[in-house]
Amino acid sequence: MRIAIAGCGQLARMLALAGWEMGHQFSFIADPGEGTDCVAGLGPVCAWDPNTSIVELYGELGQPDVVTIEKEHVDIDLMEGLAEHCLVAPSPEAIRVCQHRGREKTLLQSLGIMTASFHLVEDAPALIDAVNNVGYPAFVKSCEQGYDGQNQWHLKDSAALDALAQQMPSLPPLVVEGAVHFDRELSLIAARSVSGDIALYPLAENRHREGILLTSEVPAPNVPDSTLEQATQIAHTLLEHWSYIGVLSIELFDEGGKLRVNELAPRVHNSGHWSQDADVTSQFSNHIRAITDCRPGNPTPSGYTGMVNLLGRSADRSLSSADDISLHWYTKSIRSRRKVGHLNVRASERQQLQRRLSEIEAALYPDNEPL
Repeated sequence: MRIAIAGCGQLARMLALAGWEMGHQFSFIADPGEGTDCVAGLGPVCAWDPNTSIVELYGELGQPDVVTIEKEHVDIDLMEGLAEHCLVAPSPEAIRVCQHRGREKTLLQSLGIMTASFHLVEDAPALIDAVNNVGYPAFVKSCEQGYDGQNQWHLKDSAALDALAQQMPSLPPLVVEGAVHFDRELSLIAARSVSGDIALYPLAENRHREGILLTSEVPAPNVPDSTLEQATQIAHTLLEHWSYIGVLSIELFDEGGKLRVNELAPRVHNSGHWSQDADVTSQFSNHIRAITDCRPGNPTPSGYTGMVNLLGRSADRSLSSADDISLHWYTKSIRSRRKVGHLNVRASERQQLQRRLSEIEAALYPDNEPL
C-alpha cells in the first residue's frame, strides 16, 4: 500500500522504516519551513500550504491508500479534505480533539475519565479567577502547541500570576490546571486496527527533566491489578469512542493507585520507543499494521526494557556499542534540549535495568547539568 505521513520528523522516519519492511511505500507532507532531513531518501516530500489544491496534493503524494500523522498539530481542513479521497487514520475528529488541551480534557471528563481540575482562559481576569479557584501551585499551558516544557508556566505565588497576567494580551488561549499530587507518571501505548483488533503495551514509568521525557522503564514497577484495570478501561473507552485506528498514546498520573489522564497523543509516542528492541512488535510496526487493517502483533516483552532520550547530545562509543544497548539516531543537527536520538536498553532483571538506566543517565547528563 501507499501511505502518506503528515510531518517529516523522527516519528515519520521510524514509521516509514517499519513500513518498508512490510512492503509499503511512503510519501510525506511538509508544512511551510519544516525540516525534512529525517525522511530524506524515504519517499517524496510534498509541500503544503492552505492555498494548495488538496486534489493536486493528493496526486503529488502518489494517491495514497491511507494518510496518517506523526504529530497532532496538522491542518484539520487538510485532513478532512484528504479523507474524501482515502482513509485518514486516526480520524480528523480524534486529531482535532487531541491537538487542543481544552477540547481534550472536556472530552475526557464527558467520558467519565479523570483529569486534573482545569479552566479555560483567554484574558487576564479569567486567568486570575482560575488560579484563585484551583490554588497554588497552578500549572498553566497553552491549549495548542505546548510540548516538552514549552508554552507552560508553573505558578507558585501571586507574583508569578501577576507577571503572567501582564503577558496575556500576547498569549494564545490557555488551560489552567490544579496541582495533582501524583506519585509517578505512567504511559500506555494502545493500537486498534481498522477491523477493531486491539493491542495494549505494558505500562511504562516515565521520568522527566525540565519538562522533557528523559527515561522510560517497562514494564512499570509495582503496578497492582486495580491500576492496570483502570488503564485498560481508559484505553478501551477512548478507542471505542472514536472507533480509533492506529496508535493512541495516553499519559497518566498515578496518584496512589488512582489514575488521571494528563495528555493524549493520537500517534506513536516517545515513551513507546523501547518497543523497537524488546522482542515485540514495535509501536511503529503496529501503527502501520493497524492503519492497513492487519491484526496487531505481540506487544508484551518477555524481559525488562527501557529508553533514554538523547537531548542535545550524542552517545559516545562506549554506550552505543554496548551489548545491551541499541542506538537510534534521527539525523538531526544537535542543539540544546532537542531530541536527536534515543538509546534502548534490555535486561533480564529489573534491578539490572534500573542500574543501567541510572548509569547511562549519569554518563550523558553529569551532575544534573541543565539540558
